[in-house]
Amino acid sequence: MPADPRVDWDPRSPAVQDDQIAAYDDMRRRCPVAHSRYGNWTVFRHADVVRILDNPATFSNRVSRHLSVPNGMDPPEHTPYRAVNDRYFTPERMRAFEPHCRDVARGLVEELGAGEIEIMSALAEPFANRIQCRFMGWPETLHEPLRRWARKNREASLALDREAMAAVAIEFDTYIREQLAERRVAPTHDVTSELLAEQVDGRTLSDEELVSLIRNWTVGELSTIAACVGIIVFFLASRPGVQSHLRAEPDRIRAACDEILRIHAPLIANRRRTTCDVVIADREIPADERIMVLWASANRDERVFGDPDEFRLDRDPGVNLLYGRGIHACPGAPLARLELTVLVEELLAAMTSVTAPTAVRPAYAAYPAGGFTKVPVSLLRR
Repeated sequence: MPADPRVDWDPRSPAVQDDQIAAYDDMRRRCPVAHSRYGNWTVFRHADVVRILDNPATFSNRVSRHLSVPNGMDPPEHTPYRAVNDRYFTPERMRAFEPHCRDVARGLVEELGAGEIEIMSALAEPFANRIQCRFMGWPETLHEPLRRWARKNREASLALDREAMAAVAIEFDTYIREQLAERRVAPTHDVTSELLAEQVDGRTLSDEELVSLIRNWTVGELSTIAACVGIIVFFLASRPGVQSHLRAEPDRIRAACDEILRIHAPLIANRRRTTCDVVIADREIPADERIMVLWASANRDERVFGDPDEFRLDRDPGVNLLYGRGIHACPGAPLARLELTVLVEELLAAMTSVTAPTAVRPAYAAYPAGGFTKVPVSLLRR
């Protein structure tokens, strides 16, 4: 550890990696604002996270030298780009996409068969991949390249390999630019073609802006949706009572997914940057410091949720920070909720039971990823 008196913890230490959720629970109780060996500050409590999210002037989203549309922008620049983004996730668009989403989900569930299944490779990762390609209008020929890309991206992030991270970023941008170029030559009726006509301040978006916007949608989809599926399926397999409840009341599936992912976060954290000196939980944080907003802890804060592991469908949805809050709330939240709801509906409809084997436990993902890398379950088909 560096000889720095401000250093409170190492988020990549073996003790944390062994069980991230338990480690964050412990930090929230004894050190709610912690400075790490990597030079950033982590905020664990719900109230402190809400304060940050509600004050973008003090806690800026400009945390990288790379363009990030609209996530890495502050008002007023952020506002018109976010308006472009939100046009693609309206209730009308979600209703129109629902049959496509169900087609992908049903097809993958039918492919599962029965017996012992490893959910991440058999369902979670293919679903995230195929559903994103379907939403964007991308060809099936991208499924395998994107699957390999997601693995390389995960490995580079885990290893903090900056050179590898840069290489996979360039690779992904190349895929996007190829899709944009094809549609300029032969426009199609899909989201990618529509984006080519979008304007901000009276001009069409540049290729750099389009690539950034699509990257933010897709990278989050490929990693976070896969993590969500693994978490939800394992939770249902481990809690047969909840599974039975949702079979009897399928209209509660959407709320159940939100609650399950509150208990076990698929996305560990997001970054902010202080624009002035601030004090959080008695810690003095200078201007231009990096802040890690730790969703995986804030959504388990006992001051708000009581027993953080208690599954309840009567909670106030306004306090669940699963999809963030404020002007930077998750741009694709409506799509994510649709996808997860439909997939769980199809899974429960096709199976009489989903159970977790007692002899084999899931393998936890390592920081900065959330969820699991392997989720063994046993499926019994109807």
